[in-house]
Amino acid sequence: MYCNQCEQARNTTGCDTSPGVCGKDEDIQSLQEIMLYGIKGMCAYAHHARRLGYTDPAVDEYVERALFSTMTNVNFDLESTLGMVLECGEKNLRVMQLLDQAHCETFGQPSPTQVKEGTQGGKGILVTGHDLLMLRNMLEACEGTDVKVYTHGEMLPAHMYPKLREHPNLAGHFGDAWQKQRSEFSRFPGAIIANTNCVVIPREDYKDRVFTVPPVALPGTVIVEESNLAQVVARAQELPDCPVEMTRETTIGFHHSVIASKLGDIVGAVKDGKISHFFVIGGCDGAEAGRNYFSEYAKTAPDDSFILTLGCGKYRIRNHDYGTHLGLPRLMDMGQCNDAYGAIMVAVALAEEFDCGVNDLPLSLVISWFEQKAVAVFCTLLHLGVKGVKLGPKPPAFVSPNVFKILQDQFDLSITTGDPVADCKAAVAG
Repeated sequence: MYCNQCEQARNTTGCDTSPGVCGKDEDIQSLQEIMLYGIKGMCAYAHHARRLGYTDPAVDEYVERALFSTMTNVNFDLESTLGMVLECGEKNLRVMQLLDQAHCETFGQPSPTQVKEGTQGGKGILVTGHDLLMLRNMLEACEGTDVKVYTHGEMLPAHMYPKLREHPNLAGHFGDAWQKQRSEFSRFPGAIIANTNCVVIPREDYKDRVFTVPPVALPGTVIVEESNLAQVVARAQELPDCPVEMTRETTIGFHHSVIASKLGDIVGAVKDGKISHFFVIGGCDGAEAGRNYFSEYAKTAPDDSFILTLGCGKYRIRNHDYGTHLGLPRLMDMGQCNDAYGAIMVAVALAEEFDCGVNDLPLSLVISWFEQKAVAVFCTLLHLGVKGVKLGPKPPAFVSPNVFKILQDQFDLSITTGDPVADCKAAVAG
């Protein structure tokens, strides 16, 4: 391996000199890695927004400047590097705002809706990923055919947009979080198309019916341009029918605008002592042990609290019946991981109503940590000065002990423990 700050080969403890020929220590390296992962995540959101015609040159300028700062012998200062991390959060907030605007103006104002889960019989196409524009293009390619289109993974929130859910070929949702693709895709007999990250190497038994659109690519599958999605439709028509296997109906679509419309009632209920706490439980899911922490944490939340969820982390908590409170479902699905912007907007609106800071609200953020977009959202929370965030199930390996201590001291950051029940009760009591 090589230190990415100099050309000196390094061993497992770092460069072969300390702090290295380049003079950079592990804390600078750690902050730069946080920033780089955050930029990757932010650029994924920016790519979706750009495809819908929404950009901001200030974001592009930051990416250039931030990447330049990581080059050899450029930035040796801890404080300024931390500033670049926080600026990544600022620019990611802007990008999430642009993408939210792009989605609403392109696909219609979101609203709560019932989604049929399972398969309805007949020919089918399963769409996995995050890209709503690609889903719309897939639906348009199916027009005039009997091919039914199902969402998978983080495509589930597509159903909250009226211009998507009203399309006659959109049939429902099939499956769970991204890491279950291999078993779920084996059970889905139709064609499958992946449009963004969170894909896994396919099994032999189904890879001949998997398509991807750039920049996604998987070995043994067909890469297809969006101008040629008819190829996917034709393949679906060749394949066996999906069974009639409906599992349930669920309610999704609690976009921040929906919650904002009920803000007066919510604020009144808090003041009357009818709501004790708000939780944001979500983020990125994964297959490793320890993620059942989030499931147990959510189940422990008191009956007079509300849980907002988003991202594929929702799949850890959405299979439990939390009931309703004040005529609303206690668990409200806000959307994709980029809809963390919406959760932030709800928190800011509540703080304004109560004339306090976000950190003074009865609000706990319990975030499942996995990939680059989670890092981007995390940087946004740091930029906003949000304190008390709990990350898990493991500390990020690229954060050095000293950087983690800085984040603890400045932002009261902590890692999930092995006791979700105690952690939840402590959050409510605190």
